[in-house]
Amino acid sequence: MRGSQLSLESIESLNAMDDELFQMELLEGVSRTFALTIPQLPEILCKTVANAYLLCRIVDTIEDEVSLTPAQKKHFCHWFINIVKTGESTEAFAMELYPLLSANTLPAEHVLIHVVPRVISITHKFDEDQISALSSCVETMAEGMPIFQAENLHNGLAKLQDMDRYCYYVAGCVGEMLTKLFCHYSKEIAQHKDDMMPLAVSFGQGLQMTNILKDIWDDAGRGVCWLPQDVFTDAGYDLKNLNAHTNDANFRVGLERLISIAHRHLQNALRFSQLIPSHEAGIRNFCLWALGMAVLTLKKIKQNLGFTRSDEVKISRNSVKSTILATKLIGRSNSLLTLSFNFISQGLLVPDWTYLPQIAKQR
Repeated sequence: MRGSQLSLESIESLNAMDDELFQMELLEGVSRTFALTIPQLPEILCKTVANAYLLCRIVDTIEDEVSLTPAQKKHFCHWFINIVKTGESTEAFAMELYPLLSANTLPAEHVLIHVVPRVISITHKFDEDQISALSSCVETMAEGMPIFQAENLHNGLAKLQDMDRYCYYVAGCVGEMLTKLFCHYSKEIAQHKDDMMPLAVSFGQGLQMTNILKDIWDDAGRGVCWLPQDVFTDAGYDLKNLNAHTNDANFRVGLERLISIAHRHLQNALRFSQLIPSHEAGIRNFCLWALGMAVLTLKKIKQNLGFTRSDEVKISRNSVKSTILATKLIGRSNSLLTLSFNFISQGLLVPDWTYLPQIAKQR
């Protein structure tokens, strides 16, 4: 019973598992990437971060469900915020939401909604500070994402600042939560908390921008565009004309500029990772694997600006393995990490266009 094989028939055996295995089985179904990176964390963090990701994925499932009206999404999001904070009414929540899920929602996400009571029961085994970090992230995400869901996203976001805000609600707040959990775990890490918190927001934005760029055409196919109009207008391209057959030099200029911005955010992600003590190899691996895969994805996009499907710029399994191996070899050395990052990311910056990303909290 691995990954996409999760189904309603498997729930009985799923619930029979201990908490750690239960969560990892769910992660295999909803995110292969996080199922790979989260187990690198120290055991006590692994359980908490796995739970945190599942909570965030529940919010994503609500927001992405096509059968729900905006009013219904708001209702379930606000209800779920209260559930994470209190641990109450979980059965009623699952029983009301589950029948409303459509066939467009992944089978593994159907299962996830069905087992919300078990997920929340694990949440409330953590201590008060950990629950506070998780609930704050869920609240920010659940209140922020509907702001954008209510907009007409066919022609993109109006400004780059709007993309910054969206990335904060989707990923930046997750970076803040992870930092809180890391600092709760280690007093040594906590000494750098003030420096790490803004960098964590930028880290999240770098990863989210990379996903947005990779998924441009998949999103366009369902009538959604997360690109900022002002960046492309400045480059001489109108996003109203966007389609998978776009072959426009000005569009590629705009795309290169966003790649450059994402790269700047990933530079901050490297700084964030380097503030983690070198002996905390598991936490470094968790961060650096995500960072490395994002940089390699940006490289593929930059080398193929005319791509028309996300799988054309998806990194290979060999690239993932190379990232893992490189991290194990040089992950403890800040100087070697910097050299490696600079070498791999050559060509991602736009030389005649400068943008310094805002890394302050977006809320």
